[in-house]
Amino acid sequence: MSIRLENLNYVYSPGTAYEKHALKDVSLTIPHGEFVGIIGHTGSGKSTLIQHLNGLIRATSGQIYYNEENIYQDGYNMKELRSQVGLVFQYPEHQLFEIDVMTDVCFGPKNQGLTPDECRERALEALRLVGLKEKYYKASPFELSGGQKRRAAIAGVLAMRPRVLVLDEPTAGLDPKGRDDILEQIAYLHRQTDMTVILVSHSMEDIARYADRIIVMNHGEVMYNDEPKEVFAHFRELEEVGLAAPQVTYIMHDLKERGFAVDTGVTTVEEAADEIMAAMR
Repeated sequence: MSIRLENLNYVYSPGTAYEKHALKDVSLTIPHGEFVGIIGHTGSGKSTLIQHLNGLIRATSGQIYYNEENIYQDGYNMKELRSQVGLVFQYPEHQLFEIDVMTDVCFGPKNQGLTPDECRERALEALRLVGLKEKYYKASPFELSGGQKRRAAIAGVLAMRPRVLVLDEPTAGLDPKGRDDILEQIAYLHRQTDMTVILVSHSMEDIARYADRIIVMNHGEVMYNDEPKEVFAHFRELEEVGLAAPQVTYIMHDLKERGFAVDTGVTTVEEAADEIMAAMR
């Protein structure tokens, strides 16, 4: 169930004064079951890229293959693709619209042709997976807190049982606890369901903690595509394009310069603590 992009290009408003080349010859492969982080400065092409993955935007040129089928071929079932590749927008208000949370989460399975009982079963399963309490099931989605809205929006996608979950800044605007709760829930879902997770985030710490691989976008192009320690080894180059590395990267490089025998490739606080303790001994 891999996703493969070949020489993908996308141009906004072609032939006008507002023409913008948002994606430039992007070629990527995302194998099934991977947790991928996508980072980049504002306007780098991150959101445009992920909206191509379930056919929400059609490329100006290039091809996308899902499970080795070209999604642009004649007769391709886009409805089925959107059931398999679920996209959660940055602002949950953009995809919450029903009278109450339960009805909203049932919407996707209902569109898949499931019976009311099957829809409710799927919705209950999804709501439990995201950790939204039962007392909110009959509440209006617009009465929920920011974190609860995000859980409801994620549940609405999960109820369709996608093989790929794409999240665009799912923790934007949340307090630290809300951010940690959402990301831990996403990591739990990844472990429990073996689904592919594609996470767009501005937080280097979050990406370093959860992602198996990081894709760095810069002016519509792939700048880096590697495991976290390899990407963040280029922290000086990342700074030049308006990005950074996790704080522990800077701390470890500083300690190394001061003569401590530490691995500068660690990317999480836990790894850094182990390195520092070993160096102190």
